[in-house]
Amino acid sequence: MRVRRPATLRAWLTAYAAATATTTTYNTILDAATAGEGDKPAKTTTTVYRDVLSQLWLLEPVPGWTPGHNHINRLTLSPKDHLVDPALAAHLLGIDATTLLSGGTAGSDVPRDGTLLGHLFECLVTLSVRVYAQAGEATVHHLRTDNARHEIDLIVERPDRRVVALEVKVTATPDAHSVRHLHWLRDALGADLLDAAVITTGRHAYRRRDGVAVIPAALLGH
Repeated sequence: MRVRRPATLRAWLTAYAAATATTTTYNTILDAATAGEGDKPAKTTTTVYRDVLSQLWLLEPVPGWTPGHNHINRLTLSPKDHLVDPALAAHLLGIDATTLLSGGTAGSDVPRDGTLLGHLFECLVTLSVRVYAQAGEATVHHLRTDNARHEIDLIVERPDRRVVALEVKVTATPDAHSVRHLHWLRDALGADLLDAAVITTGRHAYRRRDGVAVIPAALLGH
């Protein structure tokens, strides 16, 4: 597919970089990609840019999850936006390590809950989990209720529809607040939840007293 305006394509790619690990709406991404333009193009005009980015494997959204054996009400199926690599997102946004660690607000045209560092870290973990899940013939999703009361960063689902739930936190020692959605999901799924874990920036893997595993991102796949 031919792209006549490569600068516009890059603007869209940068907007998706700013939306990393969020369920940002199409209209919000449109506004970020066309900032300063008075007349916004129609969706039929701009869909080609998203399609090209997907065909080039630069966009790899994580789909929303629908449980197979258990009924959880009011789930949203909106995908989480991800680029193929968090380093690409950081480069497009002009972000370096100093800015990330200081809580910089690059990509502020796209609203987010939490820090850009947290979302890029989630993108890195998602990239790794997808590789390992594919090797095990599993699929990767995210879970979010439509009222945003509950959400799980990553749901790894086996062919038999049983799952492992993962939360991603920029911390070495997750507290009770960090695992509250995992507890909710355990109550909702019962035996269909094989395990639950928090992926962290720490150095040590262990299991909390409530049964939730704590796994450093550096140890994924070991």
